[in-house]
Amino acid sequence: MKSRQIGLISLLFISAQVSAQSFQQKISAAFNKLHADSQCRYASVSLTVLDVKTGEQVFAANPDMGLAPGSTMKTITSITAFNVLGKDFQYQTQFGYTGVIDADGTLNGDVIIKGGGDPTLGSWRWETTKENYILTQMVNALKKAGVKKINGSIIGDDSLFGTQAIPDGWIWQDVGTYYGGAPTGLCWRENTFDIKFQTGPVGTPVTITHTVPPMPYLTPKSEVINAPARTGDQSYPYLPSLNSNIIYVRGTYAIDQTKKNSVAALPDPAYDAAYRLTDTLKRLSIDVSNQPQSAITLNAKGKPMPQITNNLIIINSPPLSSIAYWQNHISINLYAEEMLMAIALKSGKTATTANGVKTLQDFWKAKGIDENTLNIFDGSGLAPGNRVTTLTMARVLRSAKSESWFADFYNSLPVYNDMHMKSGSINSAQAYAGYQTHNGRELCFSIIVNNYNGSSRAIKDKLFKVLDELK
Repeated sequence: MKSRQIGLISLLFISAQVSAQSFQQKISAAFNKLHADSQCRYASVSLTVLDVKTGEQVFAANPDMGLAPGSTMKTITSITAFNVLGKDFQYQTQFGYTGVIDADGTLNGDVIIKGGGDPTLGSWRWETTKENYILTQMVNALKKAGVKKINGSIIGDDSLFGTQAIPDGWIWQDVGTYYGGAPTGLCWRENTFDIKFQTGPVGTPVTITHTVPPMPYLTPKSEVINAPARTGDQSYPYLPSLNSNIIYVRGTYAIDQTKKNSVAALPDPAYDAAYRLTDTLKRLSIDVSNQPQSAITLNAKGKPMPQITNNLIIINSPPLSSIAYWQNHISINLYAEEMLMAIALKSGKTATTANGVKTLQDFWKAKGIDENTLNIFDGSGLAPGNRVTTLTMARVLRSAKSESWFADFYNSLPVYNDMHMKSGSINSAQAYAGYQTHNGRELCFSIIVNNYNGSSRAIKDKLFKVLDELK
């Protein structure tokens, strides 16, 4: 009887080993097929699969190769933020004034919107962050204080992050676009606005009809050419040069495009926030004697940023868990960069992208991850020079599983190919990172291909076929 039991146990053990070998063999065969594909002839390809529970390396091919991760970098940034800041962390924006309010309700001083790095201020994604909601809060606070007239300016204070907004490593073509809106101490409407197009015959110039919202202090000019159908939107807005208010939009725009617009980055979000509040107050017959200002406009005049002496309200952002959801679902670069800045501030450093990167690297170094496997310039993955290994990304993903906030992070990941995972694409690079359960075994993975040729749709399908083996 005992020998039968021993034999049954041995059979089950051998069966499990054969099953595991078969599983790894299938992954290996699928990966090798991808690697040999003509689209990857000149490419670098890496895949790491870890057992979430044990940390065992289920499969690894080139796990230590540093590759451009694209937006899968956001998984590392958001996991770091959950660890350092906590899921309930909220950014805060101060709203107050300098000077005194006379008996007749005249404020002899400036009204200041002091940014705390909140990327959601004025965003349309939450009811409590929408532009009109925020402006109404500010107006009501001034009315409650008895302000009927302002003998001064509305000032957008974005000085928290210093004077360098654009992270090192970002390219000029990106920084004028909606996805290249730079992190600032005072964000507004996700630091973007819409430039509306009117298309025409192929080969003719695209016409700009208007902007949303109206931007009377900026002049968008089109150098975009109407292109044949199915060639997509290849138009790029370019930020104004020094002392200019002209935003050029260049490139091509397919005549079958339906959205008919280009989403551009605000050159000075703090100024736009101050401008919108000034305009709102004037519409409500609360006169503001001076023009709106920001740190940029004051610096240009050699004037210091005044400090709030009388605080009116604190405007809180949604919690980090909610911000991370949109950041990873829609892949919002601005949200990731603002998280990186908040991480730096939490560690006691000044808020710069470089300090955020160093804080992130130090955090994972303390957990045994070599900082050289996180050779990065930003938190969003927009910098083409970022280099991350799939092993490090998989290890970071695994670490999140044991945390109390894991469900919030997991739910922030979009679903592609019926798998919870973040995607990333940049400059002939495609990547995915996430989680999958295989026969009751929880796995985390990172797959990256750099310098592939051909269509992005085709390479995505081929990556999905590899990842199908994890199902």
